[in-house]
Amino acid sequence: MTDKPAPRTERVRTRRMHQRGAYDRATIDAILDAQPLAHVGYLLDGAPLVTPTLQWREGDHVYWHGSSASRMLERCDGAEVCVTVTLMDGMVMARSAYNHSVNYRSVMLLGRARIVDEREEKRERLRTMVEHMFPGRWDRLRAMTELEFKATTVLSLPIDEVSAKIRKGPPGDDDADLDIDVWAGVIPLRVEVGTPEPDPRGRQGVPVPDHVRRFRIG
Repeated sequence: MTDKPAPRTERVRTRRMHQRGAYDRATIDAILDAQPLAHVGYLLDGAPLVTPTLQWREGDHVYWHGSSASRMLERCDGAEVCVTVTLMDGMVMARSAYNHSVNYRSVMLLGRARIVDEREEKRERLRTMVEHMFPGRWDRLRAMTELEFKATTVLSLPIDEVSAKIRKGPPGDDDADLDIDVWAGVIPLRVEVGTPEPDPRGRQGVPVPDHVRRFRIG
């Protein structure tokens, strides 16, 4: 007899490397808020696909958006999806190939996505998407046209079935390997935010606002 697959909640709470797992909302929210890039896993005509997109968190929900013509957004509405967010913090160099690793922070969310179709809610979600990354920018922008509004879809996923996984610190070499004459340690990785580059086609000399200068990831 074939064993039944584990319930989804048990699959999220995997026991492999269980010491790296975290389930408290403070840890999960901090990772979601630190990294706007997410990957959405879903089924399209029976085939698994993963699509990168920008995500933002508001309270107990994660949102992402895209073109209303997107097959990904259409197929995600009302469907089970998997959303992952990851930050790489360092390459872990050990004294054996087996113990090489990566320092990282990640979140995985499972659930049923839905399209935000109520007009004012959708408009507010789009506003908070911009404000989440660039506080104070929305009110400076040219107002969204009706065509742009209709061409944009916003999806929502509750932060319900979710787990974080974190690896930090030095390599986990065996005590017997510590005296081997091989360099070991961590190569830190950071996202570097460069100097803002103005659009050469537009009006020149427009001051760079604080919400652009202060943009950070991580």
